[in-house]
Amino acid sequence: MAKKKDSEKHEDGQRGKYNKDDADANELENFVDDITDEELLGDILQKRPKVSDGVDTVIIVDGVPQVNPERFEKLKVVITKIFAQFGKILNDYYPKSENGHTKGYIFIEYEKHESALEAVTQANNYKLDKQHTFLINLFSDYKKYNDIPEKWEPPTLQPFPERPNLQYYLSEPDAFDQYYVYNINSHIEVWLNSNPQPTKLVEREKWTESLIMWSPLGTYLATLHKQGVVLWGGPNFTNVLKLSHRNVQFVDFSPCEQYLVAYAPLDNGEQKLTIFDIRTGAEKRSFISDAPMAGNVLRWSKDDKYFARIGHNTLSVYETPSFGLLDKKSITVNGIRDFSWSPRDNVLAYWVAEDKDVPARVVLLEIPSRKEIRANNLFNVADCKIHWQKAGDYLCVKVDRYAKIKREKGDVKYSGMYFNFEIFHMREKNIPVDSVEIKEPIHAFAWEPIGSKFAIIHGEPSNNSVSFYNVKSGQAPVLLKKLDKHFCSHLFWSPAGQYIVIAEIRDSGALEFVDTADFTTMCSTEHYKATDIEWDPTGRFVATGVSSWKTKGDTGYWIWSFQGRILNRFNTNTYCHMQWRPRPPTLLSAKQQKDTKKSLKKYTSQFETKDKMRMTKASKEVIDKRRKLIKEFEEYRSKRLDDWNKQKAERMAIRSHIDTDELDSDDKNVQVEKVEFLVKEEVTVID
Repeated sequence: MAKKKDSEKHEDGQRGKYNKDDADANELENFVDDITDEELLGDILQKRPKVSDGVDTVIIVDGVPQVNPERFEKLKVVITKIFAQFGKILNDYYPKSENGHTKGYIFIEYEKHESALEAVTQANNYKLDKQHTFLINLFSDYKKYNDIPEKWEPPTLQPFPERPNLQYYLSEPDAFDQYYVYNINSHIEVWLNSNPQPTKLVEREKWTESLIMWSPLGTYLATLHKQGVVLWGGPNFTNVLKLSHRNVQFVDFSPCEQYLVAYAPLDNGEQKLTIFDIRTGAEKRSFISDAPMAGNVLRWSKDDKYFARIGHNTLSVYETPSFGLLDKKSITVNGIRDFSWSPRDNVLAYWVAEDKDVPARVVLLEIPSRKEIRANNLFNVADCKIHWQKAGDYLCVKVDRYAKIKREKGDVKYSGMYFNFEIFHMREKNIPVDSVEIKEPIHAFAWEPIGSKFAIIHGEPSNNSVSFYNVKSGQAPVLLKKLDKHFCSHLFWSPAGQYIVIAEIRDSGALEFVDTADFTTMCSTEHYKATDIEWDPTGRFVATGVSSWKTKGDTGYWIWSFQGRILNRFNTNTYCHMQWRPRPPTLLSAKQQKDTKKSLKKYTSQFETKDKMRMTKASKEVIDKRRKLIKEFEEYRSKRLDDWNKQKAERMAIRSHIDTDELDSDDKNVQVEKVEFLVKEEVTVID
């Protein structure tokens, strides 16, 4: 037989291969591929090139002065100075006519798309002089604006999404507060602090992927996910709003809950800050910050009209709803370290570090006028902390001062440290300042939320003291009481004032409940290894917790009355954190609140009767539950006895017709023994 040539072998192999492929194709005729490209190659498709790539970092600036070649360099310097503050400029192009004159518009290319967006937002309508105002657009928007249809068509009406009642919790008939409990594996529970036992309202697994928090007025519950932020509300905690912001790590609300700021890290170590309008879900403004991921980079005024942030030797104040710079320029403050808004007025307090012979300064700045309403020079300053009283009537600046300073290889060392509290009287003419000097180390400071007292923990760690001061109009702070030899680290005032918890966190867990009206100790107790302490918004209850995030063993949370009486203990190995649901400020005037307190005795008997009825109801429920269990047990026992009696004939047959159900039924196999032993011996001696 003749051998096949190599080419024939190859053809036979290919023919077999094709036949196999045809068979496979026939087998897969009914196969349906239901996996989308996004599901299969989602990460890769996100990186695919876009039409806008390469041009989304370019802006077009119109309204630029038309100048001759002699003035061109001067114009370029001015333009670069204005637009370089938004980011690094890679290229710029100035179109010119045949005679070398600029045409009145330019192209600027930034390194980042975010810089281009910021330039459009901040510099659009920027007035260079009386005759020239900048009009700025992204180059990628040129096609969109160029292809506007000639015939206008009205937009399609969208159905209005009905929102649940977001303030339902304020109409709770017994004014019970809510709180959430965060457990391991993102197991979230929302409870109503009812009497005598809390009631579980909602329980959900994997409700969040990282963080959960209430909004400042308690309207929303925010959860963080890889894709962004979700806001929940209403009686059933339904999804109210979704905000897209990838890899979000932290969120912050404006005080009036109009806006939300989302913080997310970028690959280059910076973080992106995005401001959303909560009512519409629209993105209003974004920033790129090189500050560490600690949140609270943007700080809001009390009415949401302004927000501010610190830059390099600058304080930038922005206004809403335009989200542009106030007066279109930042405030130059060389050496600024920190700032804080007044909780009542649109006033900023900031401090500036000392520089050689120039002293440190604490400045009060009025917004929007930018007027310095008070400034105070300070010498030998190492650090300052700004503390506003909740009502905004007083400002305390804690000043860390030194006697000597030593600089070595860029490091600064202080010695001979002592401390001052600079108290600003905000409601008095010219805002006078009083000073309280403390020679000992300061461990904690806290204003009374409603009132004019403040408390400090000072002294050596092994021998701390707690001092209470009172501030009055026209007077220097007065020492009211000093509590010596207190092993403590934190101060927690009641939101209603007067009562305070002096606590030691994460060691002994010592708790001392003090009434500052006469400085009597209502209760001294402990929650061992306590890591968190939080008052409820009404000042009636205190929650202490031992978080599994910070310690091991005996984790859980306890709820106390404001007097220090333990009400409920919830010990669980999965407990991580709890937070009370905030309440908005009362709508009652100061006079109405005062009249309500005076007439409180009229309603005391009604409240006590209601509490007794509630306790009686709870007792009745417990009794009914026990009776039900006893009845079920008796029914079960009766059924088993009937079965046992029916099986008696079988037992007799198995046991040779000997009845062994009773002990005395078979007296032949029973042996009786008598055992006597001494139980007790008493000896009485009578003289």
